[in-house]
Amino acid sequence: MTMNGHEPRYDRRAASRVLASLARPGLGTPALVPPPRRIEYTAAPLRPEAGSHLTLSQRLYLERFMRPCRADQVTSATHRMTWTDSDGIPNTGHFHSGGLGPLVPIAMRETVLALWHALEADTGLATRITEMSPRDEAVLEGTTTDHDPMDIFRVGIEACGRALAQHALLARATPYRTAAEFAHGMRDSGIYSAVATRWYWELQASSYRRGMIAVTLCAQPDGTIRYSAETVATLRAMKDMTIEDAHRTMRRATQVEGLSVADAITKYHDELDVISRQYALLPPGTRPACLAAMPHQLGGAHYSTLPVVVDKFTELFAAVVPTVTVAEVAADTGSETGELAAEDQVFYVPDMSCKHCVRTITGVLESMSIGVRDVDLTSKRVIAEFRSPRNRHRAFEALRDSGYNPTAELTEPATATLPTPATTETAV
Repeated sequence: MTMNGHEPRYDRRAASRVLASLARPGLGTPALVPPPRRIEYTAAPLRPEAGSHLTLSQRLYLERFMRPCRADQVTSATHRMTWTDSDGIPNTGHFHSGGLGPLVPIAMRETVLALWHALEADTGLATRITEMSPRDEAVLEGTTTDHDPMDIFRVGIEACGRALAQHALLARATPYRTAAEFAHGMRDSGIYSAVATRWYWELQASSYRRGMIAVTLCAQPDGTIRYSAETVATLRAMKDMTIEDAHRTMRRATQVEGLSVADAITKYHDELDVISRQYALLPPGTRPACLAAMPHQLGGAHYSTLPVVVDKFTELFAAVVPTVTVAEVAADTGSETGELAAEDQVFYVPDMSCKHCVRTITGVLESMSIGVRDVDLTSKRVIAEFRSPRNRHRAFEALRDSGYNPTAELTEPATATLPTPATTETAV
C-alpha cells in the first residue's frame, strides 16, 4: 500500500526525527493539575502458586516470553486493584504492600489523562500533524506500530506512567519514601532512559499488566538508583532472544512460506504477537533504539523527545499526588448462585485494543469452559456463556489477573471532587 504515492519505508532514525520535529515546538498545551478528588478502589491479594512467589499467569508469561530470566529475578506485586478513573474508565493496577501502595497507580493514571487532554488541546501540534509530508507519513507507516503521531505520543505518555507504577513495586529498595520523591528519583537516576534502551516493548507492557518486574535496583551514594549489573545483562539477553525469534519467524515466513515482507508482518503480528516491525525488520546484527530516546539536531540545537515527556510527566505527577485521596472499598462479588438474564452474559473490556487482546480474552474464558459467542473489538463488547453469577465473577477475576478490565457496563466516573484550593489551577 502506498501513502500518497510513497511506499511505506522502514527507517527508525527517520521515524524518530519525524516525531521529534513534531514534538519540539511544543508537545501539548500546559497541563492543568486536576481538582482534588477522592477515588475509591478495591484490592485483592495476588495468590501465588504453591511453592512459588509468582502467580500462574506470571509464571506462564515468564516461561514463554522472558527467557533466560529466572523466577528469582522477578518481583511480584502483593495486590491487584481496580478503580474507575476521572474519565469514567475502569482500570486494573498492582501495588506492593511494603512499598508506596495504591496511590502511585491511581495518581499515575490521573497524570496520564491530564497529559492526554493537553495533547488534544494542542492545536499547533494538530496542525503540524496535518501538514506532514507524504514521505514522513510513509516512514511512520513503515516503521511504527501506531502510525498516527497523536496515538504514538499518547502511547509514549502511557508507557512513562507504566514504568513509574511498575518500578514502584521496588520502592522499598530505594531511598525514596513518598510517591513524589520516587518519581523525581526515577527521573534523576535515568531509569526511564534505561527502560527505553534496555527493555523490549512487549516485555514492559505485558509484565506491567501482570504485576511483575524483572529488575533489581541498587541505591547509590549520591542518592540515585541504578539497575544491577545482573539486571542489565538479563534484559539484554531477553531482548536479543526476542530479536532472534522475530528474525527466525521472518525467515520462515518469507523463505519457506513464500510470503512478502508485508504479508509476513501482518500474519505473525496478528496471530502470534511475537513479531513486530521494530524487531522483524531490523538489519541483522543491529539493535533497536527507542524512537523517543534518539538524539537529533533540530534548529541548531540538540533535541530528544524522551526527556521532554519524562520531565512533563514527573512534574505533573508530583503536583497530582497531593490532590488525590484514595479509599479502599469492598468488592461487589454478586450472589454466588442464581440465574443470569441474557443481558448478564454481556460485558465490556475498555482496554481491549487489538486482535491479540481478543485472543487472550477468549482463551482465558474458554480455559474456564466458558463459551464465547461474540467479541466486538470496536464496541469492546463480549458475549459469553456464563453459568452463574459466581462463574461470571471468577471469570472477571481471571481476566483481571491477565491485565484486563472487564466491566458490566460503561459507567460514569465513580469519584467525588473535593473542594478545590487555589493551587489546583497550576499549569505544568
